[in-house]
Amino acid sequence: CYRENILKTAKALVEDTKLLVSGAASSQDKLAQAAQSSANTITQLAEVVKLGAASLGSDDPETQVVLINAIKDVAKALSDLIGATKGAASKPADDPSMYQLKGAAKVMVTNVTSLLKTVKAVEDEATRGTRALEATIEYIKQELTVFQSSHVPEKTSSPEESIRMTKGITMATAKAVAAGNSCRQEDVIATANLSRKAVSDMLTACKQASYHPDVSEEVRERALRFGTECTLGYLELLEHVLLV
Repeated sequence: CYRENILKTAKALVEDTKLLVSGAASSQDKLAQAAQSSANTITQLAEVVKLGAASLGSDDPETQVVLINAIKDVAKALSDLIGATKGAASKPADDPSMYQLKGAAKVMVTNVTSLLKTVKAVEDEATRGTRALEATIEYIKQELTVFQSSHVPEKTSSPEESIRMTKGITMATAKAVAAGNSCRQEDVIATANLSRKAVSDMLTACKQASYHPDVSEEVRERALRFGTECTLGYLELLEHVLLV
């Protein structure tokens, strides 16, 4: 029942995405309508996903987290898409903002597809861990793209904070190795959830610290390079666990 509702609402959201993209080239009224429609649809989708997560029961919290993370990814992608649509409104077809809009739309569809795959996998205990890991790998790749962009963080943090956040990577690495050894679905799901948070926190802290006023441009470049290398190394580890 929940799966059918999620599927139906997700399809409606994909249609809203198309309207948002086409709305950038039309009137402000049509754009506003498309934005409002997508906001209503994502609210409905979040509700049915939460009901689906609740139906799993409290004895499987890690799988519940996987579902909630999937809808959070869709919501974030929609927010980015609406922002890109506003930036591209009334601009010519060859304007850079139009390419950003197409990129945001692609991420949006990718995350909706990922959500649907996750919902399907939840019904099959044998594939839950694999799917959770695939979704985490996709999420980390998207976070890395944001990290590597020229966007300057709104706030900065101390280098100490960045160092503190690397401890999460160390813990997640140990968990990933253990999951690769045990091959138990619950261990793999827990690894996926922990990895997602650990890498995201590290990338955020690294970028914020690299833009601290006391940091030179040379040190900033090195910090950003090492943040990227750490993430790529961790992605390789997760790919190995997935293979195992």
